[in-house]
Amino acid sequence: MRKTARYTPEHAKAGLNRRFPKIETWPNQFPGYEIAIDDPEFTSVCPKTGLPDFGNLTIRYMPRERCLELKSLKQYLHSYRNLGIFQENIVNRVLEDVVRWADPLWAEVKGEFRPRGGILTTIVARWPRPRGKSGT
Repeated sequence: MRKTARYTPEHAKAGLNRRFPKIETWPNQFPGYEIAIDDPEFTSVCPKTGLPDFGNLTIRYMPRERCLELKSLKQYLHSYRNLGIFQENIVNRVLEDVVRWADPLWAEVKGEFRPRGGILTTIVARWPRPRGKSGT
């Protein structure tokens, strides 16, 4: 009997090509401090099962010249609510968008997703990215 893939490349890419709202910024006034932002009610949808994912998303960064404006960040994060996207892709996409809009000295995005089937998932992505090939 031939085995079919349960998760396809289409599942893996789900949600990554979506156009997300712009995250507005404002001019930073001080050097050398850290900003931490928590979204304890973050929601999205599993692209395979269609079931909701709930979690806490934490964004930490050290601003260079711009800070993230919180209302537009909230609207940006809310745009994931009904989007089918894997949790790992959420964390990495949010990191890339934070870096794109704020150009921080460094940034970290951590997603702690509520248990499904008894498993709690925590994903952490950092900027700058480690050097080297992905998957090694």
